[in-house]
Parts: sequence; structure tokens; C-alpha cells
Amino acid sequence: MNNSKEPSNHPVRRALISVTNKDGIVPFAKKLQELGVEIISTGGTAKLLKDNKIKVIDISEFTNFPEMMDGRVKTLHPKVYGGILAIRDNEKHMEQVVENDIKLIDLIVVNLYKFEETVSKEGVQEEEVIENIDIGGPTLIRAAAKNFAYATVVVSPVDYSGVMKSLEKRGYVPYETRKKFALKAFDMTCNYDQAVSNYFRQQLGEGELLDLHYIKKMSLRYGENPHQKAVFFKNPNNYQPNVTNAKILQGKQLSYNNIIDTDAALELVKDFDMPIVNIVKHMNPCGVAVSAKIEDAFVKAHKVDPMSAYGCVIAMNRPCNEKIADYINKNKMFIEIIIAPKFTKGALEKLSKRENLRLLETGDLYRDPEKIDIKKVAGGLLIQHADTRMVLEKDLKIVSKKKPSKKQILDLLFARNVVKHVKSNAVVFVKDMVTTGIGAGQMSRVDSVNIASSKGGKRIKGSVMASDAFFPFSDGVEQAHKAGVVAIIQPGGSIRDDEVIKRVDELGMSMVFTGIRSFKH
Repeated sequence: MNNSKEPSNHPVRRALISVTNKDGIVPFAKKLQELGVEIISTGGTAKLLKDNKIKVIDISEFTNFPEMMDGRVKTLHPKVYGGILAIRDNEKHMEQVVENDIKLIDLIVVNLYKFEETVSKEGVQEEEVIENIDIGGPTLIRAAAKNFAYATVVVSPVDYSGVMKSLEKRGYVPYETRKKFALKAFDMTCNYDQAVSNYFRQQLGEGELLDLHYIKKMSLRYGENPHQKAVFFKNPNNYQPNVTNAKILQGKQLSYNNIIDTDAALELVKDFDMPIVNIVKHMNPCGVAVSAKIEDAFVKAHKVDPMSAYGCVIAMNRPCNEKIADYINKNKMFIEIIIAPKFTKGALEKLSKRENLRLLETGDLYRDPEKIDIKKVAGGLLIQHADTRMVLEKDLKIVSKKKPSKKQILDLLFARNVVKHVKSNAVVFVKDMVTTGIGAGQMSRVDSVNIASSKGGKRIKGSVMASDAFFPFSDGVEQAHKAGVVAIIQPGGSIRDDEVIKRVDELGMSMVFTGIRSFKH
């Protein structure tokens, strides 16, 4: 509850302008000049305004102290902060203003050095990064935001128009607007500080404090179940192609379960360069296929397990085209969501008749090597680098007497890089770069093999199998052999590896170790 008395409004007579993002600043400053506002400015901003015939007082002239140390010290001065922080309705403050020849600054227009843009540059040197840590900017912003009762802080060009209209109409910015600008300002400095701390955390691989800043994207109808309330938040600094940033082209609002299923579906296909389709139910793949053409991969993925694909989420790493739309309509597929880099005009026209089908467009896909994985536990968070490791042929160690064929190696690699996206304990059967059986989320690995065998049936014959972790016993290998599996890829590392390898040799199968476990809980 706020019981404080609202301060009186004071006209804007003097402004301090110092911006890195100079969009719209010239017309804004011209309007201020027309309204009789005195403008103080710094460095490049001052030069730009002068070049556009706007009268500007340099900060060094205002403070009677030179800018120094390559611009590191320019606004850090009592005359600046006294002018910003003075409480206009406080008699003692105003006496001190007069005694120290301080001029009040009513409008502070500041934005910050482009730290994140600098950090993201390829080959950037630490010296350049450090020079782009803004000191004066955040200090000015925080001072003005603290004294929002009397000063107006503007940190974004999108607010220039509203400020100009308000000054034209009233000569001041209303209290409630100043307060909203203060919130926006503190949000900016908070996010900026987080970006800087994240840089050092990544450099050092450690840190004592974790700040997560997310903004509300939308309220959801409910959570995992109808009796649970839920809200969808997004990271304002994340611009990756993902479910959060995807553009919804058609269909009703996404649900909580829609979002997590779509995320699971998309993150798998981002791992592959060749055309791939992933069909997901309850966060697990039920059909994954690669082919030379995306429409062929779509058909192959759907035919893996059409029953489980009922009410599914589908992701692909190529544009969704008209042939895919024709297949969906012809087979009367019930699909919740399709997410793709793009949808062709023909596909959109043919899928538009399905009003409840959500279509999400991501733009070009690529892997994020710095992606982190966050899991919540009661009272805390677990943070880790996401499992973005792709196993390649050079990582394989053949441990069986029988060597896998070149074709089997391709299938083994495909199976392994799919299985890391399946809930543990997990196994994936693959033949000709198409999944033939998937076993997920079981307490015993042999149970996962049994489920995958049951799902795949006769089509498993000649398949390879990937396991997300080692086989503790040879029973899973024996069950896979019965189902028709001919080669296995697994991390290895069990105390019974020798026993398992021996059984593989007895059964005439091939086995390769990767040395890389990929649990997904």
C-alpha cells in the first residue's frame, strides 16, 4: 500500500542527454529546444546534436571539470548528481543547491553501452569487453529513477514521442508516468548487470549469485492439469530460434503441455543438418526420420507409430511444404502443433482449414552452444550446460569382434543422437535413418528394450539400437537380439562391460562404445 503524498509537478527546464542508441534522439532534442529546455550532453551525443544545429552545453562546461580517462570519467560529479537527486520540496536540499551553485536537471535521457552486442562479436578481446562495461550510464539512470518523484528518466527511444506530447501539453511529465519510467530504468540496469556478471561467470566457470530475469509472455488457461494455474515467461535477452520466440501463424492459444512438448520436439531437430522430422507425445519422440526430402522424412516418421502420433506435436528443420499438407489432410491426421522454420504459401492455404491446428514459425534453425538447462527442485535450482554434444564417427570405439558396416555406423550415430532426447532409461531402434522402436522412461533398461521391441514388432529386424547409458547386465542385449537388432551403440563404463561384450560376440552382433552418457530426466 502506498500512503505517501504525491509530490508536486515541476516543469522540465533542463535535460541531460547521453545515449549509445541514437535512434530518434535528434528530433527529440530539437523538440526540447523548441520548448525552451536547456540541454546538457556528452561525447558523441553532444557532437551529433551540435552537427544538427541543436544548442548543447558540454558536460565539462556544466561541471567545470574535464572529461578524462578516455571518457571513463565525465558525468561522475556532484553538480550532476546534486542536480538529479535534489528533492525539490525539501527546503534544506534547495538551500544546498543554491549554496553549491547546482543547477537542477529535470529530464535524464540515457541508454547504455552495447555490452551484449560487444560480447557476442566473434573474436572479441577482453579489453574491448571491459571498455564496454558502462559505469556512468547506470549510475545516472539509477539516480534519476530513485528521484522519479521529481526527475524523469527515459531509457528507450520508444518513449520519446510520449514525453514530447506530455511536455507540449503540460510542460512536465506526470507522476505516474515518471514512476513507470523508473521501473523501466531499474529493469534495464538490472538486466545490464546480469549480462556483465554472466560474462564473468562464463569466463571463470563459476559464480556465487544467479539472477534470472524473465518477463511475462502470456497467462495460460491452466498448467499441466486444469486445476493448476500457470504463466509463460520469457528471457528478454534470448533471441534464439525456439518455442518461446516462435511466431504463431494460426490456431488457438498454446497450453502449458503444448509448450513443453513443442520445445522437446524442436530441440531434437535442431541437432541435425539433414532434413529431419520429429513426432512427439508427452515430451518423448514416437517417430523420427531423416530423408533427402522433408516430405519423405515426414511420411516415414508418421508411419513409425501412427497410433501414438494421434494428438502429437511435430517439428521439422526444413520448411513445411504443400506435399506435407496434402499428406496430413489425406490421412486425416490429428495434430496439435507443427513447428518449422517456415511454411510455404501452399502449405498455409491447405492447413488453414484446420482452425485448431497451431502452426509455429521459427526462422532458420541453429544450435546454441551456450544453452543452459535449468531444473527446479523444492527450494532451489539446478543449473547445467545443456547436452548439446553430438557423437561423431571419430568418437566411436568398436569393442565387439564383428565390426558394424558403414551403413550401420550411420544408423548407430543417428540413433545415439536421437536417444539423448528421450527420457531415461531410454533406448532407440533405427533402420535406414528411421526410428523403428522407442523405449522411454523406464526404471529398468531391459524394460525400455521390451517396450521398444513391442512397439516396433517385425520392422525391427536388421535395426541398430542406441542406449543412453551403459547396460548393467546382458539381459537388455539379449532382448534386443530377439527383436532383430544387429548392432548396438552405448557409452560403456559398467563393471560388467566385459560380460556384455562377450554376450554380444556370442550372439554375432556388433557393439560400439562412445564414452559419452546422455541421461535425460
